[in-house]
This record gives sequence, structure tokens and C-alpha cells, in this order.
Amino acid sequence: MAEMVDPDGPDGVRMTWNSWPRSKVEASKCVVPIACVYSPIRPSPDLLVLPYSPLRCKSCACILNPHCRVDFSGKFWICPFCLQRNSFPPHYAMISETNVPAELFPQYTTIEYALSGPGIGSDIPAPPPVFLFVVDTCVIEEELGFVKSALRQALGLIPENALVGLITFGTQVHVHELGFPDLFKTYIFRGTKEISKEQILDQLGLAGQRAAGYQKVAAGRPVVANGMTTASGIVGRFLLSAADCEYTLNSLLDELQRDQWPVQPSNRAARCTGVALSAAAGLLGACVQGTGARIIALVGGPCTEGPGTIVSKDLSDPVRSHKDLDKDAAPHFHKAVKFYDNLAKQLVSQGHVLDIFASALDQVGVAEMKVAVERTGGLVVLAESFGHAVFRDSFKRIFDGGEQSLGLSFNGTLDIHCSKDIKIQGIIGPCSSLEKKGPLCADVVIGQGNTTSWKMCGLDKRTCLTVFFDVAPSEKANSAAPGASQQLFIQFLTTYQNPEGQMKLRVSTITRKWVDGSTSTEELVEGFDQETSAVVMARLASLKMEVEEEFDATRWLDRSLIRLCSRFGDYRKDDPASFNLNPCFSIFPQFMFNLRRSQFVQVFNNSPDETAYFRMLLNRENVTNSVVMIQPSLITYSFNAPPAPALLDVASIAADRILLLDAYFSIVVFHGMTIAQWRNMGYQNQPEHQAFAQLLQAPQDDSHLIIKDRFPVPRLVVCDQHGSQARFLLAKLNPSATYNSAQDVAPGSDVIFTDDVSLQVFFEHLQRLAVQS
Repeated sequence: MAEMVDPDGPDGVRMTWNSWPRSKVEASKCVVPIACVYSPIRPSPDLLVLPYSPLRCKSCACILNPHCRVDFSGKFWICPFCLQRNSFPPHYAMISETNVPAELFPQYTTIEYALSGPGIGSDIPAPPPVFLFVVDTCVIEEELGFVKSALRQALGLIPENALVGLITFGTQVHVHELGFPDLFKTYIFRGTKEISKEQILDQLGLAGQRAAGYQKVAAGRPVVANGMTTASGIVGRFLLSAADCEYTLNSLLDELQRDQWPVQPSNRAARCTGVALSAAAGLLGACVQGTGARIIALVGGPCTEGPGTIVSKDLSDPVRSHKDLDKDAAPHFHKAVKFYDNLAKQLVSQGHVLDIFASALDQVGVAEMKVAVERTGGLVVLAESFGHAVFRDSFKRIFDGGEQSLGLSFNGTLDIHCSKDIKIQGIIGPCSSLEKKGPLCADVVIGQGNTTSWKMCGLDKRTCLTVFFDVAPSEKANSAAPGASQQLFIQFLTTYQNPEGQMKLRVSTITRKWVDGSTSTEELVEGFDQETSAVVMARLASLKMEVEEEFDATRWLDRSLIRLCSRFGDYRKDDPASFNLNPCFSIFPQFMFNLRRSQFVQVFNNSPDETAYFRMLLNRENVTNSVVMIQPSLITYSFNAPPAPALLDVASIAADRILLLDAYFSIVVFHGMTIAQWRNMGYQNQPEHQAFAQLLQAPQDDSHLIIKDRFPVPRLVVCDQHGSQARFLLAKLNPSATYNSAQDVAPGSDVIFTDDVSLQVFFEHLQRLAVQS
């Protein structure tokens, strides 16, 4: 059996174009932007960790890497980015052609340096992770019971040295002091008005004092001041180690009740989510400024009071919809977004993360909170109930260790260096610009731009960022002189605090080839990555839909695809039958067809919260997972053949088949009509029908394997042909058979009641428009 090839390679980098055009004009003709999807701390079995500091170029601060030219006799190296000559320090005196330091090995284009940890500044203890739970009590008794159960389970999984705090909120905010186990002490804040950080610290008795815990230092490395050994310190009042506060917290949870304030029959509960999150940010800023901390908010409904309000208390006022946002008829939206934008800035400056676990049948305000979650690199999970498997299993995964661990890391900083003819337009993904301007910044800004340095308060082993580049050759380079370099270089430097509290620096240095697209497109075409390009187009379209008024995403995607096919297709003008597309582009139109129909572009039937949730996950996942979000995978199970991939088409439905659809956010096990009838008759329980029992079990086993490896945990839907939940499958399939063409349908198959065009019709129109002169 052939060995699986890792598409991301050892560097965790995938590019839309692996050969780059030399000029700005040629780059614009490529239609698909020049961009890369980068996984900053993706785990790799071959990753080498060096226990010493890296060597930097004295001119551009790039780090020594395998692409540097080295003179072993003269003991100097030449930086490939700025061509500066750098001398090796005395402790490199022993290097030679047969004694090469690890960072120059050709296979170690990605390498990691331990900046702190055992044996490296080991007198400084690693800071423990901090978890501050912010719990909504304006929920029904049953939901509160599910929340308590989840928190108790989390306390059992959290490392014993981790610091834990608790804030509960409803009509008012309750900040619980855990340092007095004999007497529960709570600080209460009114939920109706905005309170500043200074007011929060003053009321908590933290104003004018320096935390006895961790303080930020210039390099972003936290140091211990006075340690955290005494519970009487400021930190020990509100944040205690899990081992010390387990009894106190369990007692608090036992006594925790629903919000006691009366709610009028025609009103929503008074819920002050914004004030609660402000209090949490202020508390962490005073106690653990600059060290890794997470605010984990469990929200059970919309904010109706104070800053961050998304809807009034009156139930006759509906929560804002996409139509309201388009018509600017959502009175609270812009004010709430501005509040969360300011909260995001505060959290980024403190180096802290906001995670949202929203569990409600109605919207809770994820669309407004998106800016704070995304800028801080937080996690988000949307479920219908705190008792639902989507919330329960996802919440548990945060605290799981071992192979199931998400590898939650803190305080990340990403710096990017490029060859001189490349500029950086910006990043889409879970990060925030540090506004470090320089000559590498492009004029056009996409996402978090105008900088070469970004803050990632929270990141994990799956975190991905999309970096957009601009080709901006100087006049000299544009002449394509014979001496000009044929290679371009990009270096990613990621500093972060790993789950064990150690500071690491990961360095990835990649090289690609310049090509002259004006003379031949062959090399350009061979370097095209269809999957990465589809994901980049999806992320760019989602961003444009959010920031540009009256942006028609479907029209933009259609025009881009037509231009791409006109540029790289093989055809005779005005002859659609002659149109042929290079295999390097062959499945890209199919990706665009499914992207046009996806929840990222078609917001109809989705709430603004759901759309924000889908887009946040699209922006942070790797290419493989993002492709599944755009174009779900379909596997068919039958008696006649082993499990096999099937076309994402209604024609794949048959009465004697089981289909497994992986749409990333949901997994659907779909039983054909005959299979469902046999199952209902109980054939699988009879000894002579063991093969049928195994057929029924196979998709269930495969679905659990998918669920086990995914965060957030997807929703599992088990349905039958013609059943009500079959819509979860039918909505994703290509409508090659509709109610208009029912006469052509094979017996046992299905039709889709839609006026959407099929993939075949889409291709026919694409061919006709691409060949037009």
C-alpha cells in the first residue's frame, strides 16, 4: 500500500502558486492571489528542537537556515534575504564541511529553538496556564445542571498547577473570591452600565497594587515576581491552583443557582454578558498580565443589558437577521461590535484569549463577539444545548491530554521576512496586527495588514493563517538581468509558550522559484495548488462579504473563475466544444461550484451567529479540513464492494446503499430505502445476516473515527431516505436530478426539489463564457 504523503510538507506551508510570476502585471493575470496557508506550530515527528539561541543576521534579523551560503574556512555566512555577510560567533569555531550545525542541515528547513525550559534558564519556573470560567446563570435548571457537570469534569482534567477562577453572571456579575474556603466572598457588579478597567480593579481591591504573580518583560517572556506560592497574594484571592481550589469550586457549584431576578412573561432574561467579559479581562490584566490565560465563557442566550447588548428584553423584538444587517436595521449591532473590538485590544495587549461556548436555540451574539475571539486566537463552539454532544465533547477536548490534546499554546508572535521583491498584504486568521510597519508592507491591505509582526494570544497545533503577498519588483529586478536570483525566500518566525509553559521559537524558511509568465505559462501552471487556491478564495470572499458594502460574492467568484479559465484554458475562440483545462486546474471549477452553494457565500437560512461561526472555523483550519467545509466528502457502503468514495451527486443515492457524508460541521449517515426497511425488520440481529450487521456498523465506526479527530466535535445525523433529516444530505448534493427531470431518475434514487443549476449546466456556461473573444 502506498504511503500517505503529507500535503503540508515538513514546513506546514501550502501555496496557491508554487512558482511565482516576476512582475506585478503577470501576478494580476494569475487571478488567484499569491498567498500561502501556514500552520505555525503544527506537530511533526521529525521536528528538531535545539537547546540554544539562534544566530540572526545583523542587517535584517533573519535566522541562520539551510538556504544560507556558508564559508567554512572564513567562518562567515551570507543571508539569502539581504545578502549581508555575517561572522559566526566563537562557539561556532569547530564547524566545518564535515561538522555542520543542525540548523544548516538541508532537511531542517523548519527547526525549533528552546528559549526556556529544563537546563535553559531553569531557575525560572514555567508559568502555569490560567483558566477563568465565565458562566451564564440565566438558563433553565436543566441547562445549569449540564454546565455544572461539564465544569466538574473540566476540574478533574485540568493540570493540578493550573490557576482557576470563576465569574458567574445574569442580571448582575458575580466575581467569586476563592482564597477563603471557609467563607464564600463575592464581588457584585451592576450589569446595566459599562465599567472601566480601573473601576473593576478598584472594586476588587486591586487598584494601585502590582500583582504578586507574573509580569511582562520586554521580550514577551514572563518572569516570576515573588512566586505564586502564597494564597494570600493578589493572585491567590481570585485565581487558585486546581489542586487547592477543587473543594471550594465544587462547593460553589453545588450552591450555584439560576439567576434569581424575576423575568416578566413577555420579556427575555436580563443578561449582562459584556460586563462579565469586561470584569474577566480586568481581573486577568491585574493578576497575570503577560502570561498565558484563557477566559472560557459559557453563554446560554443573548446579551440584553449593558455593553454588548444585541437585542432588547422585549420578546416581540426579534434578534437581528442577515436582512436586518444588510438594511442597517439592527440598532444594537455596531455599538456591540465596537465594544468587543475595544475588549479585543485590551486582551491582545494583556496576551489573553477569549473562548466562547454558546449553547442556545436562539442566537447569543457570536457575530458581535467574533472580533474579540478571532483577534485573540480563541476557540468557538456553537451548540443547541449544554447537554448536546457537540458542546459536551468539545468542552472536554480542551482539557484532554495525550494524543487527544489540542496542544493549546499561548502568547504567540509571528514575524515574516521575505526576499526584497515581495511585500506582505496581510493575514486572514486568528491573529492581531502589532502594527510593525516597514518596507515589506504592501500598499493594499487584506485582513490584518500594515505590519510584518502579528500577535497570536492563543494558538494550537491546528491553527492556520492565510498570508497574502504582493509581487513588487524593483526597476533593476524587473529587467530580468542574467545575474538576478531565480529563487525567492520567505522565513516565518513563531515565538510561543507551549502547554508546559516553556518559550519556543519555531523557524520555517521556504524557497520557491521565480518564473517569467510572459514567455511561458507551463511552469506557472504546474505549480498551481487547486485545494489551497479554493480555500484562499473562500476566505477572501468571506472577508469581502464582511467588510465591503453591496459585495456580490457569487458574481465575484464567477468572474474570477471565467478569467482564470480564459487565461489558462486550451481552446479555439468562440468554440465551447474545443475548451480543455489542464489537469492542474481540472477540479478547481468544481470547488468554486460548491463554494458558491456553501454556507460561506449563501447566508440564506443561516443566522448571523451561524455564519460568523462557520467563517471563524474556515479561517483557522488547515487546507484539508477547509476543503471538506467547501466540498464535503461522500463515501458509499454496499454489499457489492468495499467502502469507496462517491460523487457528491444525487445520483449516488440508491435504495441498497449507505452513504457517509462528511460536511465538517456535521456527519451524516444516510440509509437507502431498502437498507432502512431491513434494519427496521431487525435482520441485523439474526445470525445468518451478520454481513448486514457489519454493513450497518461500518459507517458508524468510520463516523466516530472522524469525530474523534475533530474540534469542534461535529453533529452526527443518522437518517433514512425520504426521512425528514435526509435534508442534511440532500442540501449538499449536486442537483443533477430535480423535480423538472424526474423522468430520468434511476429506480431507488432520489430527486432534489430545487431550481439551482447542476454542475453540468454550470460547466457548460463556464466553457461558453471562457472562450468568448
